[in-house]
Amino acid sequence: MANQWDGPARLPADFSGMVRLFPLPNLVLFPHVVQPLHIFEPRYCEMLLEALDADRLITMATLRPGWELNHSGQPPISEVVCIGQIISHAPTQEERHNILLIGLARARIVEELDVQRPFRMATVEIIDDIYPTVGAAERMKLQQNLLDIYRRFIPEGTLAKESFQQMLSSQMSLGMLTDLIGFTMPLPLPIKEQLLGTANVDARARVLLQCLGQMVEGKETPQSPSTWSFPPKFSVN
Repeated sequence: MANQWDGPARLPADFSGMVRLFPLPNLVLFPHVVQPLHIFEPRYCEMLLEALDADRLITMATLRPGWELNHSGQPPISEVVCIGQIISHAPTQEERHNILLIGLARARIVEELDVQRPFRMATVEIIDDIYPTVGAAERMKLQQNLLDIYRRFIPEGTLAKESFQQMLSSQMSLGMLTDLIGFTMPLPLPIKEQLLGTANVDARARVLLQCLGQMVEGKETPQSPSTWSFPPKFSVN
């Protein structure tokens, strides 16, 4: 039976900055979005159970290229991570777990900790969105341009859904919109990492506009719209 979280999706008021790290090679989580995860490695099952008994927080980190060659058990990870909160947990057979993790906040690793646990932990500092005063008058146009080009990539069945249309036409902030698009679009991993690490919302939106524009023009096609999944499927840990 699934264990659903009915509390607010936000960092606890007493958040200490200490996080559990869940590194994966090809996944970048963003704030405001939900990622399904399938957890089966014993060390991460232990991490999950600890999180469920405590603050329900798991922080997604992206393994850097060449991680396969690192045999120390501590392959390098990207400096910028995303703190997530477990909103649904369903145990499966053979001590495996399916969870839904919602992104809460960008964060930068300050220091990895030497802890007596099978999984990695670190202290982090939160990265808040920055909305520059300069260019504020053009922000609405920037957001509309981003919405217009994003709609060209959404599968017709999804785009026709009233709930999806309401979401796109709601008072979603530009920061939330960039995170939604950055997460759902099949962009190259370095671009996703760049978007996650960019606190300036206007700059983040411009990077997305450039990337999506190149995809429309056929200059960059990391994955055809007919082959990518929306919404994303469960990960393989």
